[in-house]
Amino acid sequence: MLRVVPLTLIVLAASASIAAAGPQLGDYLATCRDRQADAQARAQACDNLLNADRVSGKDKAVALGVRGNALINKRDYDRAIEALSPAIELDPDNVTILNLRGVAYERKGQDDLALADYNLAIQKRPTYGVPYNNRGTIHLRRGELQSALDDFNFSIKFAPKFLLGYTNRARARTLMKDFNGALADFADAEKIDPNAPQIAGNRCVTYGTMGKFDEAFADCNGLIQRQPKNQFAMSNRGDVYLMKGDLDSALKDYNTVLAANPNNVRAHAGRGQVFELKHDLGQARADYRSAAYALTPFDELDIGRARAKAQERLAALAPQAPATAPNARRIALVIGNGAYKNVHALDNPPRDSKLVGNVLRDVGFQTVTVANDLTRDKFFETLRAFAAEAEKADWAVVYYAGHGFEIGGVNYLVPIDTRLAADKDAESEAVALEQVIAAVGGARRLRLVILDACRDNPFAPTMQRTLSLKLVDKGFSNIEPGVGFMVVYAAKHGETAMDGDGAPDSPFAIALARDIKEPRVEIRKLFDIVRDDVWSATKHGQQPFTYGSPPGREDFYFVGGK
Repeated sequence: MLRVVPLTLIVLAASASIAAAGPQLGDYLATCRDRQADAQARAQACDNLLNADRVSGKDKAVALGVRGNALINKRDYDRAIEALSPAIELDPDNVTILNLRGVAYERKGQDDLALADYNLAIQKRPTYGVPYNNRGTIHLRRGELQSALDDFNFSIKFAPKFLLGYTNRARARTLMKDFNGALADFADAEKIDPNAPQIAGNRCVTYGTMGKFDEAFADCNGLIQRQPKNQFAMSNRGDVYLMKGDLDSALKDYNTVLAANPNNVRAHAGRGQVFELKHDLGQARADYRSAAYALTPFDELDIGRARAKAQERLAALAPQAPATAPNARRIALVIGNGAYKNVHALDNPPRDSKLVGNVLRDVGFQTVTVANDLTRDKFFETLRAFAAEAEKADWAVVYYAGHGFEIGGVNYLVPIDTRLAADKDAESEAVALEQVIAAVGGARRLRLVILDACRDNPFAPTMQRTLSLKLVDKGFSNIEPGVGFMVVYAAKHGETAMDGDGAPDSPFAIALARDIKEPRVEIRKLFDIVRDDVWSATKHGQQPFTYGSPPGREDFYFVGGK
C-alpha cells in the first residue's frame, strides 16, 4: 500500500496588507501573498519579512503559515508548531493555518491535539474539505473504519477535485470489504489524475484482497515499471504474492526492498510472515523484531499495520525461556567506527571499542564481539548474527562509538561507507537505532544499547538539505524504548559528546570502563555514576542520559560479590 498522506501543501489566503518599508520588502510582501508563487521563493519571501519584523496582523499570520508549512515539509514539526501557534493567535479564523497545525501535531503522534485543530477548522468552515480528509486518516489508523468513511465522504463532497479523498476512501472501503465501492473511487480518482501512483499502488492491494491476482499484478507491475525504486509498490506486490501463497516471489520482492533499504518496516514484517510459513521460526522472529520496535511516535497507516502484525506474531512465536541458570549467559557486540571513507575519520572509536570490549570480558561476559569500521552491509550482517545469539542469552549488550545523527525523529548510526549526498538518503544508507534495539530484543533478561555517538557534523559541507536534519552537533533525539530495554547516550539530547583533551579514549568510554568494574553496583545506579563522572571530567560540558529501564523485579550487576 501507499501512504495515507495528510495534505500539507496548503494554500494560505492572503489578507489585509500593511505598508512595507522600501521596494524590496514590498516585493517580498507581494511574493509572500502570492498563492501561485514558487513554494521555495514564497517561503523565502515570507521569512525575509518575518526576519525584518516588518509585517504584522493577518499578513504576519500568512507569513508564519507559509513558514510552518515549509517546516512540516522538512519534518521539523516542533518548529512548525512554534510558527503556526502565533499565526492562529493573529488570525483565529484562518482555517488553513489551523489545519496545518493539526498536520504537525498528527505527525508528532499527538492525535488528540491534531483532532482538536481539525475539528475547530471544520467548525469554523463546515465546507472545508481538507480537514475532513486529515481527520479521516486518524480514524483509519485507529481502525475506526466507519468514522473514517464518513469523513472521506465529506472531504469528497466539499473538495470533489481532491484526489487523496478518493484514494483514502477506497482504502477504507477495501478494509470494509466494499470492493465495488473501492474500485469506483479509484475510477473517479483516475478522472482527476490518471497517472497518480496512489491509484495503481492501492488498487493493486484491493484487487489482491479480492483474489483478482492478474489485475493486482497488472497494477503493481505497471507502477514498478514506471518507478523501479518505489519501495511501497514493491512491498505491495510482495504482499499480493503473499496473499496468493507464492512465497518465493514474495520473498524476492521483500529481499529487493531490504537490499535497498535494510530499515524498511513493511518488508521486514512481510518477510517474517514468509519465513514463518516456511517454518524458519528463528529468521521469522528476527524479521518481526526488526519491524516491531518503534521509537518514533507516529506511523503511517501501512507501516503501523505492518508493525502491529509483526508485534502480534512475535508474541505468538516467543520461545519458551528456560529456568534462569545460576550463571547468566551474557553477550556483547562492541562497534567502533572510525575509518570513514567520505568524511573525516575519527581516531577514538576503535580505541574506545577495544577498551570497552576488554572490560566486558574482564567482568565475565561469555562472548564479546568487537567489530570495527563496518560498512552498511557488514553492519546489518553483524547485527543479524548477534540477534541470533541474543535469543540464547540472558543479557545482550551493544556498545557503539562513531558518527550518528537524527532525522525526522529517527536516530541513525553511521557506517563507514555512508555518503549522505542528500539528507533523505539516511534511511537507505545508515542504520536506524530500531534495528540495533531489535538485535538485543531476543535476550531473556537484560537488553542494553550504549551509544557513544554524538561527535560532530561531518556531512554538512556537502550534503543537500531537503529535510530538517539534525546531525551529531545537536545530538540524538529523545526516545522512549519499550519495557525491558535500556538505551544509554554518551550525551543527552541537544548536547555533544567529547573525544577528550588529547586522551586516547573518550571521557564516556573511560568512565564506563572504570565504573563497570565496581562490584555490587546495580545497573541503574551504575549509569548514574557514569553520568556524574563524565559530567565532572568534562567540566560540565557533557552529560550522559539513560532512557528506558530493565525489568523492575530484578536487579542486574555487571560485577557481583559482597
